Amino acid sequence: MPGDPSSGDGSRGPWIGRQTWRDLLFAHWAVDPGALRPLVPEGLEVDTWGGEAWVGVIPFRIEGLRVRGFPDLPTATDFLELNVRTYVHRRGRPGVYFFSLDAASRLAVLGARRIFGLPYRHADMAQRAGADGWIRYRCRRRDGRAAFDARYRPAGDVFRAVEGTLEHFLVERYRLFVPTRPGVLRRVEVAHLPWPLRPAEARIDVNTMAAAAGVSLPDSAPLLHFADRLDVRTGPPRTA
Repeated sequence: MPGDPSSGDGSRGPWIGRQTWRDLLFAHWAVDPGALRPLVPEGLEVDTWGGEAWVGVIPFRIEGLRVRGFPDLPTATDFLELNVRTYVHRRGRPGVYFFSLDAASRLAVLGARRIFGLPYRHADMAQRAGADGWIRYRCRRRDGRAAFDARYRPAGDVFRAVEGTLEHFLVERYRLFVPTRPGVLRRVEVAHLPWPLRPAEARIDVNTMAAAAGVSLPDSAPLLHFADRLDVRTGPPRTA
């Protein structure tokens, strides 16, 4: 799928939403694909790189969220979000499968569940940027079952992931899949320019986000990337 958010063809239909992602950390761990298979819906295949599946824990901030047909509400347009995801494909189409999405806006959680059917959770979240460039990010799910507490910052210049590399495999995904009921899947197309990645460093003190979804992360250090900003458009849910 082309990365230009203004591009598109009739098969994707109209774009119904737009948003900007800021101060995003990609923290990725390699895991056994067999361990993820029971957690990924029927009809999706776990995508692998070098024989390994990958799980991402991704904190960031959303700004300027707009969804066609819905009013702009201050508490649902700018808020913190944290995703736990893996990489899948269906009939040759690569995409993303979300184990969970936590957001600080209750209205955004309710709206995303209603419109897209995504597994959003309401969480208490906070972000603070220091003068030294470190971003402190905290997430505590309201039901008490998951938490994230870390500091992270960029540690290098911007680069674009080259096709055929692990970085490209992990981030250049322009489709997400959502199960609506057993055996039935929807897809949502997204459009944006290629990710402006930067190397990153992080100190993760607490991370039970993946474990809450039944995913066991290894003790090894994650692969880290940072992105300052990305403008995104989303399409409507469609049959996968």
